[in-house]
Amino acid sequence: MRVIGLTGGIGSGKSLAAEYFADFGALVIDADQLARAAIERGSTGFDEVVATFGDSILKNGEIDRRALGELIFKDPALKATLEAIIHPWVRSEFEAAVASLTGNQTLVYEIPLLFETRGADRFDLIITVEADLDIRTARLRAKGLQPSEIEARIAAQATREQRLSIADFVIENNGTEDDLLRKVENIWDGLTPTSN
Repeated sequence: MRVIGLTGGIGSGKSLAAEYFADFGALVIDADQLARAAIERGSTGFDEVVATFGDSILKNGEIDRRALGELIFKDPALKATLEAIIHPWVRSEFEAAVASLTGNQTLVYEIPLLFETRGADRFDLIITVEADLDIRTARLRAKGLQPSEIEARIAAQATREQRLSIADFVIENNGTEDDLLRKVENIWDGLTPTSN
């Protein structure tokens, strides 16, 4: 049984790395997906967020994550308010997943804000996926983010140096998807007993 924290800055490729870990047999949980579920329509988180931020963040009755993101990335106090609503629920879901592990299962928890949430002690080991800034920016632009959004989101996250300070493994992801797959496989093979 092993619990791995998988982190990295926005645009680094950590989600693709997480998919590869899942392909190799890890149970993968995405903190961002849990955060989305925490504020889905019908949840108490949804009601709290709308009460706090107002109807301007709604689009067709759902929370417009882009509008909400624009608000919180400009204002650290609003960001902290949102995190106070979401993080306790996300943490309890993570703890339930860890409690469900049996035998030699490996849980990979994809968590962009691992350094920021000071959660390193919850993991047996930490992997960070890193990439050069120009490559990250190009990937994010390809996903439709504007330069100002990219700049704000990168600025709101921990630095490369901060992530490296807590990491046991570093995956440099400046190459192809196949390169990334090989790097993930190398780490996985090193972690997995040969009897598997």
